[in-house]
Amino acid sequence: MAKRFGFRKLKKTAFIIATTAFSLISFFNLSSQNEPEVQDEEVSFCLSCHGEETYEISDTVTGEYAKLKMFKELQIDLLKFRQSTHGEFKCTDCHSADFEEFPHPLSAKAEASYLCLDCHGDDEAYASFHFETIEEEYLKSVHATEEGDDFSCWNCHNPHAYKLSDKTPGQLGNRIAENNSVCLDCHGNVNSYYSLIGREKTDLIKSHDWLPNQPLHFSRVRCIDCHAATHDSILVAHMVLPAEDAVKNCVECHSTNSILWGSLYKHQAMTTRNELGFYNGMITNEAYIIGANRNYYLNVISIVIFILVIIGIAIHATLRYIYRHKRNAK
Repeated sequence: MAKRFGFRKLKKTAFIIATTAFSLISFFNLSSQNEPEVQDEEVSFCLSCHGEETYEISDTVTGEYAKLKMFKELQIDLLKFRQSTHGEFKCTDCHSADFEEFPHPLSAKAEASYLCLDCHGDDEAYASFHFETIEEEYLKSVHATEEGDDFSCWNCHNPHAYKLSDKTPGQLGNRIAENNSVCLDCHGNVNSYYSLIGREKTDLIKSHDWLPNQPLHFSRVRCIDCHAATHDSILVAHMVLPAEDAVKNCVECHSTNSILWGSLYKHQAMTTRNELGFYNGMITNEAYIIGANRNYYLNVISIVIFILVIIGIAIHATLRYIYRHKRNAK
């Protein structure tokens, strides 16, 4: 009887502990959800217009409503924003509080946009990204020298959708396509190119007609791998060169000292190359690189063996010649 009573008491105690733990977990879950809900309230309010193709506005005098089309560059995809690097921010973290007023006052629309260094400059938390070096390289690029203030970070990197590239080797093909799409948003779009440059878009197929097997190159190599100067401190080159300075020599890519090691395959090269000089076969599958799996010491050994074989053949032939000459002399 005592044993049964003890078992019931133990069972009741376990039930109380489990119930308390469940309540605490539920409380903390609800508490953690409150903060995103506050943030979502502001974002949802803004995207009720900026997340749609059209929006409604009322006349302050007559009170009549009109439906207008939202400019494409002002449309924001909620899902892409949430998945982006800046997806945890509220709109007013980057935009002035004047935008809370609707319709937005002209003073708000004329405000200057933040650039990368405005938030990330001289910050030890982001030192590994070398934002200062990136800006130095960008200021020497053809985009900065030709377009000046009409061009900025956001022409290539949409602040509402930008996210760090996935460094997983298996995703290289996707990253190449995503990277090239940034260039093609302007260089492959007639309207965007004309509005920025003021002239008709260049025919990319025709301008690259010297390139053998165009489809393969376009799908396996990024635009910046041929059109930008590499830098040791940053993974992605930002000093875009004029078209006439682009790489056109096949050997510059298809060789052991390929420029791709300093650009496209920079991350893989740093993590997969060993001390003896071998290169990972996965990388050589991405592009045809002459001699990529060669090793200096094996090269020397193979040359020594080849020379010894030649010497051995020469000695053997000489001895046979001497032997035959002596036998014929008898």
